[in-house]
Amino acid sequence: MNTVADKMVAEGPEERIATALLARGRLKDNDLARALRLQAEAGGSLSTLLVRLGLVSERDMAEACSEVLGLPLLSARDCPDAPPENVSVSLRFLKQQSVCPVGEDAAGIHLLVADPQDGYAAEAVSLATGRQVRVSVGLRSEIADLVERYYGQGRSAMGTIVENIGDDTVGDEADVEHLRDLASEAPVIRLVNLVIQRAVEMRASDIHIEPFENRLKVRYRVDGVLEEAESPPANLTAAVISRIKIMAKLNIAERRLPQDGRIMVRVQGKELDLRVSSVPTAHGESVVMRLLDRESVVLDFKALGFTDDFLSSFMRVLEQPHGILLVTGPTGSGKTTTLYAALSQLNTSDVKIITVEDPVEYQIEGINQIQVKPQIGLDFAHALRSIVRQDPDIIMIGEMRDLETSRIAIQSALTGHLVLSTLHTNNAAGGITRLMDMGVEDYLLTSTVNGILAQRLVRRLEPTHAERYEASPEVVAEFGLRRFKPEGTIHLYRPKPSSLSLTGYLGRGTIMEFLVMTDELRRLVMQHAGMGEIEEAARAGGMRTMYEDGLIKAMQGITTIEEVLRVTQEA
Repeated sequence: MNTVADKMVAEGPEERIATALLARGRLKDNDLARALRLQAEAGGSLSTLLVRLGLVSERDMAEACSEVLGLPLLSARDCPDAPPENVSVSLRFLKQQSVCPVGEDAAGIHLLVADPQDGYAAEAVSLATGRQVRVSVGLRSEIADLVERYYGQGRSAMGTIVENIGDDTVGDEADVEHLRDLASEAPVIRLVNLVIQRAVEMRASDIHIEPFENRLKVRYRVDGVLEEAESPPANLTAAVISRIKIMAKLNIAERRLPQDGRIMVRVQGKELDLRVSSVPTAHGESVVMRLLDRESVVLDFKALGFTDDFLSSFMRVLEQPHGILLVTGPTGSGKTTTLYAALSQLNTSDVKIITVEDPVEYQIEGINQIQVKPQIGLDFAHALRSIVRQDPDIIMIGEMRDLETSRIAIQSALTGHLVLSTLHTNNAAGGITRLMDMGVEDYLLTSTVNGILAQRLVRRLEPTHAERYEASPEVVAEFGLRRFKPEGTIHLYRPKPSSLSLTGYLGRGTIMEFLVMTDELRRLVMQHAGMGEIEEAARAGGMRTMYEDGLIKAMQGITTIEEVLRVTQEA
């Protein structure tokens, strides 16, 4: 394969770093070619150019530099609160070269650098101080904040931008033209870009921008948990929210009604799709942006947390030619991702797949995806009626939220279609009772539903730093861990903060339970048995509950007992 990487004859550090980024999938071949052309015209460091063009994120670049050059990666949060006392270097030099002294000992000075392959800065500091220099790799934005904190006036990147915004921002918020002009000014644009950029750096799934009486609050949801971050001042509330609404093509003059929009943006080498929702609150508009990284979505069952024995029974149900397969769980439990993974598995040239979604989160090649538009009367039920006339083999419905939608789905399953859908229930057995509560007849349920998967998302432990410890007899007894390991010592794991993750967790995985409809369960449904009875019968037939699945994954070091308790009913 004659790629740009193959044409790189000189194997210098910059080329090795670029090759490592390509191998990790963090850099595209045509993006590298573009950067090399620009470098040939303008000169300079290739690594700096890749980050500046937004083709690679700062974190990905720092990790690649660390790996290729064999240097430690150091996070700003692990640096001391004060700079080393006996190191005197000009502030201008530190800012220009993106370096910062973070410590000193008998061996010399510890220097944090953004471009470790360029040895000029380290040599200059060594010459200026007459001491040896030890180098660690850091993120450029973190080094800039650190330099400002140590040697400047303690302002962060956001503080520097805010200082450049005049006091006229507090003008009349009812003046739409004034707001539009304000939202189009460079400092406000940079401020909003910084908020989105930080969300990408933190691997956040959502950005919450919430106005209160005396402050504007910015929070990021990272691995399912909200974290508060540095926020712009309250007088910029209208400007920041107007900027986001302009980007999402929303009406900035309408502040009394909720609005939904979408922003397509490229941040740090990632193609991002931001779903924007604004609702009026007592002190302005609250805006939530859901970040969908199309390139990094994993549609692989193993990566989602399906174990081998679990996957085999799920695939048996998925491969049935007709019937209904339901995925249940609360909002944000990964239901849609699991359904997309199932559709990707079924997506072959000999089947026609149509989906009705609200909204279409990820676009998959070869699948006809319909976005519902209730404002023009195109809801789930209306779209479904038309779909059946399109001669599909497989239908995916975003959610069975009413009796009419459920009835059409059941009719589709009875007429030879495979139907995939979601329900908002707490467990698998609850899916059956929910449909019966909606008014679906028991005989239709028993003849169409093949299986119900219930799931939750738990934070995964960052494997290289997770701390293994022996579970106490009290913990073993409380959680009944002996049923999973009758003999030997039982070990559990706890998170340990590292440079990769402040919390000790990195990413999320699923814990799940899968109820397969058997003759015994069908008999119970016909008798209108309660949720408890159905679950008991399913467990007797070999179903492992979400809670048990979570305990097993806690013993394997995938997550912790605390995480399992946080997301399951047993908590």
